[in-house]
Amino acid sequence: MDEKVKMMMRGWFAVVLLLVCTVISVRSDASDHKYKVGDSVPLYANKVGPFHNPSETYRYFDLPFCSPAHMKEKKEALGEVLNGDRLVSAPYKLDFLQDKDSEIVCKKTLTNKEVVQFRRAVIKDYYFQMYYDDLPIWGFLGKVEKEGKTDPNEYKYYLFKHLHFEIFYNKDRVIEINARTDPSARVDLTEDKEVDVEFMYSVKWKETNTPFEKRMEKYSQSSSLPHHLEIHWFSIINSCVTVLLLTGFLATILMRVLKNDFVKYAHDEETADDQEETGWKYIHGDVFRYPKYKSLFAAALGSGTQLFTLTVFIFILALVGVFYPYNRGALFTALVVIYALTSGIAGYTAAAFYCQLEGTNWVRNVLLTGSLFCGPLFLTFCFLNTVAIAYSATAALPFGTIVVIFLIWALVTSPLLVLGGIAGKNSRAEFQAPCRTTKYPREIPQLPWYRGTLPQMAMAGFLPFSAIYIELYYIFASVWGHRIYTIYSILFIVFIILLIVTAFITVALTYFQLAAEDHEWWWRSFLCGGSTGLFIYSYCLYYYYARSDMSGFMQTSFFFGYMACICYGFFLMLGTVGFRAALFFVRHIYHSIKCE
Repeated sequence: MDEKVKMMMRGWFAVVLLLVCTVISVRSDASDHKYKVGDSVPLYANKVGPFHNPSETYRYFDLPFCSPAHMKEKKEALGEVLNGDRLVSAPYKLDFLQDKDSEIVCKKTLTNKEVVQFRRAVIKDYYFQMYYDDLPIWGFLGKVEKEGKTDPNEYKYYLFKHLHFEIFYNKDRVIEINARTDPSARVDLTEDKEVDVEFMYSVKWKETNTPFEKRMEKYSQSSSLPHHLEIHWFSIINSCVTVLLLTGFLATILMRVLKNDFVKYAHDEETADDQEETGWKYIHGDVFRYPKYKSLFAAALGSGTQLFTLTVFIFILALVGVFYPYNRGALFTALVVIYALTSGIAGYTAAAFYCQLEGTNWVRNVLLTGSLFCGPLFLTFCFLNTVAIAYSATAALPFGTIVVIFLIWALVTSPLLVLGGIAGKNSRAEFQAPCRTTKYPREIPQLPWYRGTLPQMAMAGFLPFSAIYIELYYIFASVWGHRIYTIYSILFIVFIILLIVTAFITVALTYFQLAAEDHEWWWRSFLCGGSTGLFIYSYCLYYYYARSDMSGFMQTSFFFGYMACICYGFFLMLGTVGFRAALFFVRHIYHSIKCE
C-alpha cells in the first residue's frame, strides 16, 4: 500500500506541475510581439491609485481623463483579476516606429467637480499604470509645490497634461518603453474653477541591441544590485550561523544528555532501583496517549501538510523562472490552482492520522479539514471585498470571478478533499508507538511558569523568526509596495533554514518538556512550531507603522486582514513541521530503551 501511495504521489506531483505550468504560461496577449512599420501595438490603461497604498487602486477612467472613441476592455485571466488589473484601451496611439511630436489627445474643459477630483488625486500622490506590448509603464498625475513667498503653508496643485513616450526597439520587436511627464506642461488646479486642458503626448522611437528575450531583465535589476545582494547574503549568513549554533547546541548538549539518560536508565534496569524514577523514561506509559480534540489536531496537520506542499510547488515554479517580473497574475493563478489540486493531500493526511488515533467520525474530520484554513480566509475575503466595493476599488472582485472561484472550490477542491479523505480512511495504517499506553494518565507535576505553553511558544518562535526577519522586509516591500522580488534562490535557502530551525527548536523544547515529566507534548509541539507565524504578524505591526507610508481604512484593513490569513497559514504549516519533527524524535528515544 505504501509503495502504491508513493507512486500515486509522484504522479500527482508531476500532473500538478504540468497543469500549473500550462495554466500560467499562457501569454497575456495573443500577439507574437512582432510588428511591421505602422502596425498598431496594444496599449492598455490599467489603474490609478495612491502610490503608498498598493491595494487602493481604481480604474484608469474613474478619473476624468480623455477616453478613446471605442473603449475596449481586455479579457483577463483569473490571476490578473485577483491582482486588481482592469485593462482597457488607452487613448494614446503608439504605432510601431511612428514618431509623434505633441499630438493632441483631446481638448477638455474640467468642471469644478472634476478639478476637485484631480486635485485630490494629486494630493494623495496618485500614479497611473499602463501596459504597452505587455511592458509596464508608470507615471504620476501631477505634483504639489510649496509656495513660501507670502504664506509658508500655501500649496499649489498641478496636473501634468503632456506625456512623452520613449520606445526602444530591436528589428521588429518592442524592447523597452519609458514614459515621462513634461514638468513645464501643467495645469493649475489650486482653485475650484473650470479649467481648459489640452491633453497631449509625444512618441520617440530608438533602436537598441538588447535581444527580445532579455527585455524583462530591466525590471529585476533593482533586486539584483550589489548593495541589495550584500544584504541578502548577510541575511543568509546570519541565518546559517543561527542554524549552526542551534545544531551545535543539540549535538553537544542534547545528545550528551540523552546518552547519559540511556546509560542511567540501563543501569537502573540492572539494579532495579526505583527511587530514581524521574525523567522522560518514566512517563513512557503516557507519552503516546492521544491528544485532546484529536479531530481538530488531525485537521490542523492535514491543512498544514497541504500548505507545505503548496509552498514547495510555488518555490519550484519560481526557481524555474515562471514568476518573472510583471507576468501579470501568474502567482495568484498558481496559488489558486495548486491549492485546489493539492486539497486531496489535506484530506488524506487528516483522515489517515485521525483513523490512526482511533477516531470514528472521519467525515466530520474531513469537513473540518476543508474549512480550517478556507473558513477564516473566506470570512476575511467577504469583509475586505465589501470594503473594496464601498471604495469602488479594483480590488473588488467581479461577480463572474467569484463564481469561477466557487466552481473551482465546488468541482475541484471539495471532490479531491473527499477522495483524499476516503483514501486516508482506507489506508488501514496503525499508529506506531514503541510503548504501551497505560489505562490511567499520570499526574503532571507542578512546573514553573516559564515551562508553560505561552513562554515556550515565545522561545520557540523567536529563533526561527530571527533567521528570516531580514528577508521579510524585502518580501513585504514587494508584496505591499512597488519593489520587485526576483532572487528566489536566496528565498528558498532562507525557507529551508526556517524549516530546520523550527524542527530543531521544537525537538529541544519537547525533550525538556518530557524530562520534566509533562507528557502532554502533542499540542505543545504543534503550537511551538507554529508560533513563528505570530512573530511574523507582530512584524506586520512594526512594518506598517515604522517602515511604510500606508494609510487609510481600506489599505489598513487589507494589509492586516490578508496578512492575518498568511500568518495563520504559516502557523499551520510550521506547526505541522514542528510536530512531525517532535514525533520522530519521541519515537526514536523511546525505541532506544526498554519499556515495561
